[in-house]
Amino acid sequence: MPTRKGSQRVKSKNTRPFAGVEGGILAVKLQQLMECRTLQRIVLSTNDEESMDVARRIDPTGEKVQVIIRPDHLCLDTTVLTDLIAYVPEIISESHIIWGHTTTPFVTAAEYDKGIGAYFDKLGQGYDSLISVMPLQNFLLDAQANVFNYDAGANRWPRTQDLPVLYEVNHAMFIASRETYRNDRNRVGGRPFLYEQDKIKSFDIDWEDDFLIAEAIYDKLIKL
Repeated sequence: MPTRKGSQRVKSKNTRPFAGVEGGILAVKLQQLMECRTLQRIVLSTNDEESMDVARRIDPTGEKVQVIIRPDHLCLDTTVLTDLIAYVPEIISESHIIWGHTTTPFVTAAEYDKGIGAYFDKLGQGYDSLISVMPLQNFLLDAQANVFNYDAGANRWPRTQDLPVLYEVNHAMFIASRETYRNDRNRVGGRPFLYEQDKIKSFDIDWEDDFLIAEAIYDKLIKL
């Protein structure tokens, strides 16, 4: 799991208090991961001292959560994602890797275990990786306001449930082998299984408004 200093869109998004939780969404995520039955090791790759402090509070012994200081050149706004992906097998020796983010606070331990189980099941069916996604059925337009995802024809406004299903990557989990990282410089393989999640589990904090909405959801669904 990567975090870094200097978040631009949401200031201090990983560690600022979240719905009354000290340590923020990082603390929420680490606690969820600690409760997973299927994870052998949790690696926090970061250059952020506050993130390191949160990890040590969640797991003082360091038996489950290992903090690895990430080189600063891989923590820049200009860092190319493929460079960070290529770095992962340098710090992970296990055969299979799940990449997750703090910004998905509603993906629970049970959901991670379910996704990991699906990944290993699908390996036996010819898939080589897993991406979590949210199904999307809505009217999509391109920059010129042309219909993007269906043939309007005579029926310009079909029912949304009759539109073709598209899938939005929700960034909750990417699962692939270490060899995929090494050989393809990618966190998914050539034939990924699309692991569907609902809107709540798919909620991703990307902007300040998202942070506020996520706090409201957390207060409503988690704290009660």
